[in-house]
Amino acid sequence: MSILFYAKSAKSSKDGLTPIYLRVTIDGQRIELSTSKFVEKSKWNPYAGKVKGLTEEARSINSYLDILKNKVYEVEKDMVNNDLEITAQTFKNRYLGIDENQRNLIAIFEEHNRRVRELIGKEYAENTYKRFVTALSHTKDFLQQEYNRNDISITKIDTAFINDFDFYLRNTRNCNNNSTLKYIRNFGKIVKQCYANGWIERDPFLNYRGKIKVVERVYLTSDELQALMDKKFKIERLDLVRDIFVFSCFTGLAYIDVKNLTKSHLSIGIDGEKWLFTHRQKTDTPSKIPLLPIPLVIIDKYENHPQSSNEDSLLPVLSNQKMNAYLKEVADMCSIQKELTFHIARHTFATTVTLSNGVPIESVSKMLGHKDLRTTQHYAKILDKKVSDDMAILKQKLLYQNVAKSS
Repeated sequence: MSILFYAKSAKSSKDGLTPIYLRVTIDGQRIELSTSKFVEKSKWNPYAGKVKGLTEEARSINSYLDILKNKVYEVEKDMVNNDLEITAQTFKNRYLGIDENQRNLIAIFEEHNRRVRELIGKEYAENTYKRFVTALSHTKDFLQQEYNRNDISITKIDTAFINDFDFYLRNTRNCNNNSTLKYIRNFGKIVKQCYANGWIERDPFLNYRGKIKVVERVYLTSDELQALMDKKFKIERLDLVRDIFVFSCFTGLAYIDVKNLTKSHLSIGIDGEKWLFTHRQKTDTPSKIPLLPIPLVIIDKYENHPQSSNEDSLLPVLSNQKMNAYLKEVADMCSIQKELTFHIARHTFATTVTLSNGVPIESVSKMLGHKDLRTTQHYAKILDKKVSDDMAILKQKLLYQNVAKSS
């Protein structure tokens, strides 16, 4: 076993102070623990593992580090006297006073994420896994900042802990309201899992209150969509990106769902016309979409494209990163004053293409693959023009009725 104190530059604070960490190495396995002490990098002696000089600050910190070193040796001696196996993990638990039989939040979170990772493509999308990874990272940082710990017993998770975590995400991490609540919900899945397993006595989320704020969704108007379709591109990649985007505008499919389309998803529907039969990767819900003339033309255009043939894909879709980068060029060339991203196509389908043209919201919801009609209703709320048109029709009806009565 070896002991090392070092200044961790990667964790330096904004005021230039560097945290001092304790590293214990046992049989090649490292344990790194914060000492909660900070020092100016120039005052740290990396060879001696101490603060330079004889100032009061230097003497105080060095004395504290000596106490921690003695504690390490005392823990080692105690484990030897009790004939306990000394490994990096058992030593760390003993040093931190953690009951090895207790269940800890981070350990459970990591195991959950491991299982999600192994089920990518079966039950989970890769982006879902990434969100849990980010939520775990925020949880670890919160524990380190607020509790100076790498893990905590799940029995310590209460409503106050959740509210503090909520405040940390908003204040320290500068997350907006909706991002904060999404991370809290991911964290909450782990806690609720513990409650369901009987590992904690009550659900600490019962008294937590958080509400997602409805964000106005950006979409293309009919004029903007028409300008996009009418534009002639001399650059092949921009022409391709525009076509794939327009395809999504008239099918409502998200990027990953367009990317995953193969010729086998194309079939004859109940009306004898061509439909797309697929499943949304995000929710695994079925999505059945009758194909309008424009997406049919786009499918025919790229039927013999080398990428479509080689990958057995319906369309030659570029990476999401490239699609969004090129869409910005497309928007500029079409004089569209909106930050165009691929997901705007899905919003455009819901608003401009379907709801604005009188397609019932239930049909739109089914084509979008929404599990809940309330999700689709978010699109309906922003259609001021549709409200205006509907009221104009009502006015005409009422006017006609009044004229009929007078005559």
